Amino acid sequence: MRLTILGGGGFRVPLVYGALLRDRAEGRVTHVALHDLDRARLAAVAHVLADQAAGVPDAPAVSVTTDLDDALRGADFVFSAIRVGGLEGRAADERVALAEGVLGQETVGAGGIAYGLRTVPVAVDIARRVARLAPDAWVINFTNPAGLVTEAMSRHLGERVIGICDSPVGLGRRVARALGVADPARARLDYTGLNHLGWLRGVYADDEPGRNLLPALFDDERALTSFEEGRLFGAEWLRSLGSVPNEYLHYYYFNRETVTAYREAKQTRGAFLRDQQARFYDDMADRTSASGALAAWDRTRAEREATYMAENREAAGAGERAADDLESGGYEYVALALMRAIARDERATLILNVRSRGTLPLLDDAAVVEVPCRVDAAGAHPLAVSPLTGHEAGLVAAVKAVERCVLQAGESGSARAAVKAFALHPLVDSVTVARRLLDGYRSAHPGLAYLKSGAR
Repeated sequence: MRLTILGGGGFRVPLVYGALLRDRAEGRVTHVALHDLDRARLAAVAHVLADQAAGVPDAPAVSVTTDLDDALRGADFVFSAIRVGGLEGRAADERVALAEGVLGQETVGAGGIAYGLRTVPVAVDIARRVARLAPDAWVINFTNPAGLVTEAMSRHLGERVIGICDSPVGLGRRVARALGVADPARARLDYTGLNHLGWLRGVYADDEPGRNLLPALFDDERALTSFEEGRLFGAEWLRSLGSVPNEYLHYYYFNRETVTAYREAKQTRGAFLRDQQARFYDDMADRTSASGALAAWDRTRAEREATYMAENREAAGAGERAADDLESGGYEYVALALMRAIARDERATLILNVRSRGTLPLLDDAAVVEVPCRVDAAGAHPLAVSPLTGHEAGLVAAVKAVERCVLQAGESGSARAAVKAFALHPLVDSVTVARRLLDGYRSAHPGLAYLKSGAR
């Protein structure tokens, strides 16, 4: 089976390849094609993968290319993991937003909108090429903002594009562990919302499939503050909600504190990763062999994980990340399980970004949502979840309206739609600020020149 990874020079590609190396079942991936626009980054990641594969019998072959059409031809699965504008673009997204006193995070608020405006036209072009060159391939979208980009691609690929994220996986595992579930990976989760905007409202164990274990967590102070989200949001707020939010809801519930922490930080997250990864890729460029490449990558990854959401933890007074929190959310294993379920009809239940198809009645059927799905050879089928009510429903409806404005702007080139996306977002407090944000982002990103004031 042939897997194509778009953004194949990206830092997290070795996580995917490591999961493939551990898959020894029949029908596994035997060829990985890496595509990227940056030859040096491709070469660096190829070094790490070669080091990973050393001594592993029948390791999947790896090829690299900068030709997108060549990468897509013959693919059974396509992982889209691109970053339009690179980490320099992410740093600019943060900088422009913070100058206006609003959040610049890469998937949430003004920063997420800017990233989406850059990414949607590229993602749509990729979707069209997949439909033409590899019509039987399944696209697994890693590209952020994951729900928005998946919806853009689904307009051309239908159900054959599925978005994944590791945040709900990590959240569910941590909460199940805090509840004492014997096998947290097997717990059934009632989780619903949009990507980076979801809530865990139920946890069910195999031995008691009909009893929701989550309410008991709110009565146990020690258990409730034993995992990252409990420390991040605080026990009292979680009791008020009656659910456990995805960590990204911290940007909404504690926005003022987070923006202050971001503005006072020595570096934004994007600038930190830009500089950190530049050092890694420079180190790889100086190597004449793959020996030691994996160890260098692993050291860089450990530092990256330890500093994840540092500003939010500072704002919440949550302290350093605990050892359990440093464990990867496992998006590479979600991707592998998704591929296996489709390619081999090995049925699995996974939290994915898919078209709603009635799962969230407040949204239309084509709206991409993040919910548990049953996956088989026919694809991903969303499962029933508890209905969204109150502020949860309001936030989801508001953010989906913003995403639709971004999609309109990306497809039509309308600056008016782009301003509307900024202005309607719950974390942007003024139409005037929205207009200045678009001006700032167009100055920072030449790729946004396609947005024209006269376009509808």
